[in-house]
Amino acid sequence: MKHLLIAMLLAGGAAWAQQAPAPAPASAASAASAAAPAQAAAVPATSGGIRSQNIFEVKPDASADPGYAEQSNGERARVQPGNNAPMWRQVGQGVTGYSSLPVTQAPEAGNLIQPFVQYPGSRYTNAGEAWREVRNRWIIPYGAALLVITLLALAIFYFAKGPMGHAPVDGPGRRIERFTPFERAAHWANAIAFCTLAISGIVMAFGKFFLLPIMGSTLFGWLAYVLKNVHNFMGPLFAVSLAVIILTFVKDNIATMADWIWVKRAGGMLGGGDEEVPSHRFNAGEKGMFWWGITIPGIFVVLSGLVLDKLIPGWGVLRGEMQVAHMVHATLAVWMMALLLGHIYMGTIGMRGAYKAMKTGYVSEEWAQEHHALWAKDIRDGKIPAQRSAERPPLPAAGTATVARSTT
Repeated sequence: MKHLLIAMLLAGGAAWAQQAPAPAPASAASAASAAAPAQAAAVPATSGGIRSQNIFEVKPDASADPGYAEQSNGERARVQPGNNAPMWRQVGQGVTGYSSLPVTQAPEAGNLIQPFVQYPGSRYTNAGEAWREVRNRWIIPYGAALLVITLLALAIFYFAKGPMGHAPVDGPGRRIERFTPFERAAHWANAIAFCTLAISGIVMAFGKFFLLPIMGSTLFGWLAYVLKNVHNFMGPLFAVSLAVIILTFVKDNIATMADWIWVKRAGGMLGGGDEEVPSHRFNAGEKGMFWWGITIPGIFVVLSGLVLDKLIPGWGVLRGEMQVAHMVHATLAVWMMALLLGHIYMGTIGMRGAYKAMKTGYVSEEWAQEHHALWAKDIRDGKIPAQRSAERPPLPAAGTATVARSTT
């Protein structure tokens, strides 16, 4: 019985040994492993350009390959694709390599580093670094300086000259409709959109310098994230309201000979007296603001913003397009903010009655004569109607006294 059991075990072991594959020799295994990447590299790159190795076939210990130190760049390009100087030299030069992503969805997937360019204010370097230099060395520091200088200049002017004007905007006498309900609605829609965009843009561009140290990274990160989305959604409202503003007010912002006189005398603001230079409905300063502070830069700010939001078909897909759009957008946005700070100043504390005129739409005839004498004369002569809408004018404020002013 014991001999029978031993015989059965020996027979089972022999049968198992016949079914198991024989182990390959060590030399053959190493040769097979060395041939695998070479075969992968031998696959022709039908799309052209440089081609790196499949990430799943890259070994972390490439230097362990036999003769690694003695390999030339040509040999390394064959046996270790992606681990050679010529390939990375081409990458640094912006040569387009192989990518499995479709060109329609990712046209720059094969370019790790952009080609060399020289943007205004940058060195001749790759486009990504050139854009970074323009942003960090020019737009951010000089943009912040422009806004601060503008605020300081307005503060100095206010304390030196004080509010302009004497006549009450809601004084006695005939009421003149300066802005219709439609004009006021268009103005306030555009103003609210612009102020929202300006505040959110300032936080995103400069917030890390004055808010991040106070709020901390977590709160500031959430604030910047929220304001970024507010900025993106408010942009189209600003674009629509800007178009309405341009179409509504363009007819009254065409330059005339009276505007040249206003410019020569700086509107009377820099002289010793306080008499304003006669002007039509809008003086030369307001017309300049309309064209150079709102219309022309506003159009380019809107177009560049639509590119950054990828709302213009075929634009904003390439990195170079986004970089140029950002530089145009940021530069003109800061320019608009600086000029519109002056507009906001004159519309609030800089001129008596200006804010109420935009709020109610009406001014007294005396106020019109003081600030826009030629416009007031055209109304008295019947060339322009004093009432342009069906809205009922408000009554004069009680207790207002007429201030004697020259009408010549």
